[in-house]
Amino acid sequence: MNDINDPRFPIGRFEYPSAVSPLEREAMLERIAAAPARLHAAVTGLTNGQLDKTYREGGWTIRQVIHHVPDSHMNSYVRFKLALTEDEPTIKPYDEAAWAMLRDTAETPIETSLVLLESLHARWVTLLRSLNEDQWSRGMRHPVNGLLRLDQVLALYAWHGDHHIAHIVNAV
Repeated sequence: MNDINDPRFPIGRFEYPSAVSPLEREAMLERIAAAPARLHAAVTGLTNGQLDKTYREGGWTIRQVIHHVPDSHMNSYVRFKLALTEDEPTIKPYDEAAWAMLRDTAETPIETSLVLLESLHARWVTLLRSLNEDQWSRGMRHPVNGLLRLDQVLALYAWHGDHHIAHIVNAV
């Protein structure tokens, strides 16, 4: 089901692609490279009241979403490095909702996470652009989703940034 009318999935649900062409990979890389600037633009000028508004009934606040994106992308960056340096490492999932409730999410200025995301993506995109064809087929084992190739995980994170930016844009 890919219902974009569902406020949880404003750009539709993610589905892992079975194959990713070099052209598709490049487009995904561009989306990841652009995500920090797009997120920054989406939140520029928001008031504290707007940051503390949820993007949907029962959802996270805009502030939580902003802090979640670098949390998630840091995990992905490390997972990419593990997959490139180990044979099909099993990755450790984390409780995103619990992370969103930690005090640093409420007390850290959003600018800190925006700068963190920009710096992280500078490193991550450099790493991603350095991969050769064989490296894109390396994988990691997810305890729930099984073996995932790096090109499939790239697709997930290209979607992930767009997904949360859409939450913010739709909420304000």
